[in-house]
Amino acid sequence: MATDHIRYDVLARDALRGVLRKVLTDAAAHGLPGEHHFFITFVSKAEGVKLSPRLLAQYPEEMTIILQHQFWDLTVLEDRFEVGLSFGGIPERLVVPFSAIKSFLDPSVKFGLQFDTSDVAEVAPETLPAAPAPSAVTVPAAATEKAETAEEPTPPNQGGAEVVRLDRFRKK
Repeated sequence: MATDHIRYDVLARDALRGVLRKVLTDAAAHGLPGEHHFFITFVSKAEGVKLSPRLLAQYPEEMTIILQHQFWDLTVLEDRFEVGLSFGGIPERLVVPFSAIKSFLDPSVKFGLQFDTSDVAEVAPETLPAAPAPSAVTVPAAATEKAETAEEPTPPNQGGAEVVRLDRFRKK
């Protein structure tokens, strides 16, 4: 087989991370339209990931977060995103580099991306204290009513993240 000097795999991966960056940037600027919501799985100990010690102890390998109704201060930069979420009623601030993301899923439209993170360097993660609660909630009233009746989703396997096959979301 010929040697790939152009590195199409790296170009494709970076382009797909650009899709993720664009989607999160739009969500930060305009909120989530319709029924869209995101499941984002990332490597907990990847370089640049910042979690509280409590979350790191609970999710030492990887973590899946859901951006739907109750998140705040979503900030998207060139190499990472930052977001405020509540875990068990405790507000937290997470910093996640795009290079640490293993998968992205928007189940409302059955769209998903998977990334190879085998080349991601794992380091002793930087831990953050719990984030202050948001001063102003920018969630529409209808979404807030729906969120008040739903419990915070908890992964079924506390030892790590649940593996989801993206094939089941593809049209056949």
